[in-house]
Amino acid sequence: RRGEYLGRTVQVIPHITDEIKQRVHAAAEGVDVAIVEVGGTVGDIESLPFLEAIRQMRLDVGPRNAVFVHVTLVPYIRTAGEVKTKPTQHSVQKLREIGIQPDVILCRSEYELDEDVRGKLSLYCNVTRDCVILAPDVPCIYDLPKTLHDQGLDVQILSLLDLFRTHWREPDLTPWLQFSEVFQRGDKVATIGIVGKYAKLQESYKSLSEALAHGGVANGARVQIRWIDAAELEEGNVAEQLDGVDAILVPGGFGIRGVEGKIAAVQHARTQRIPFLGICLGMQLAVVEYARHVVGKGDAHSTEFSATTAFPVVDLMQGQDLHRLGGSMRLGAWPCSLQEGSLAAKVYGSTSISERHRHRYEVNNQLRGQLADAGLVFSGLAPDGSLVEMCEIEGHPWFLACQFHPEYKSRPLQPHPIFSAFVGAALAQQQARSAKPKK
Repeated sequence: RRGEYLGRTVQVIPHITDEIKQRVHAAAEGVDVAIVEVGGTVGDIESLPFLEAIRQMRLDVGPRNAVFVHVTLVPYIRTAGEVKTKPTQHSVQKLREIGIQPDVILCRSEYELDEDVRGKLSLYCNVTRDCVILAPDVPCIYDLPKTLHDQGLDVQILSLLDLFRTHWREPDLTPWLQFSEVFQRGDKVATIGIVGKYAKLQESYKSLSEALAHGGVANGARVQIRWIDAAELEEGNVAEQLDGVDAILVPGGFGIRGVEGKIAAVQHARTQRIPFLGICLGMQLAVVEYARHVVGKGDAHSTEFSATTAFPVVDLMQGQDLHRLGGSMRLGAWPCSLQEGSLAAKVYGSTSISERHRHRYEVNNQLRGQLADAGLVFSGLAPDGSLVEMCEIEGHPWFLACQFHPEYKSRPLQPHPIFSAFVGAALAQQQARSAKPKK
């Protein structure tokens, strides 16, 4: 598009592979070791340019500066009562055909692999036995770092990179062990109701459920998620469906299906004073709900779902064009300024933050004043004040909504402050409910 190639032919090699290598080098700037995942299956046509790029990279930087770790499935055949190494042998053969010899083979399996199987993989895949590492199914994925460390994966990789003598130290896995213990067996349990469009496809919300788990462990608690299909939620059954939850979360999504159910969930959280977190579309619908039931504009909506609404509190961002959709959304990290003394500023412990976005609709600035006059607090704005990033309701125990996706920045041992505070509010709600005398 910039005209860099002019009339020349664009080729997979070297143009596409060179671009891939440049991206890897850029991502690795300023760090000792970069872990780069090449997804897909060996032999797929989609992955070939990437495999060719990493083959070239090892040639470019030298064998002591690049290590190939091949993650492979070693299936267990129940009818035969044995594991099969043939798929791994075949995938390694395909890699070697294109010039990549794995240094380490990481074997995913339902069961532990005995020494005979490891020896077979070592012999036929041309790697040392110490570099055949098992990654068996574990009760909790957060047990995996210790499982891999116990087999010496870290030692092998550092040795292959010629970093063992200079960089090795015995790692302190105590934080991981503590995290896993609370994650699996924590005494406190917070029940979070997620009202989503894809409730039957829970993997769609994987980053969200993991971020909630991180926030739970930060509070010494496990998080139990109650998945609620927004399309089946209506004003008439919302109290029954959400009965007993300690907090309500409305996530992002596309399309009109389930929108009214999400709005009903927001109203329930607001009126029943249940801790609430809205993310992306969840924030937009929180604004719609407030406009309908507090401001009194019954037909308020987003123009994404109703182009004829007389009170479009959410509208297409300036510069967006629905005829040019590819890569044109507001994407990536953007700064945000938080209002002093707001719940948002308290949660972050700062008034200047940066978060990741993925949207093309925003709160309509022309109607922002009417919403604010009715009590909706826009506590997070773009630094120039042009876009609403966060909103909250003063006087509510814990009501916060954000246009961005905080789950993308949450890590097991570094939970995002929004999720830590949200689960903390859920536990406080649970305690307050338990303290009330039963009728």
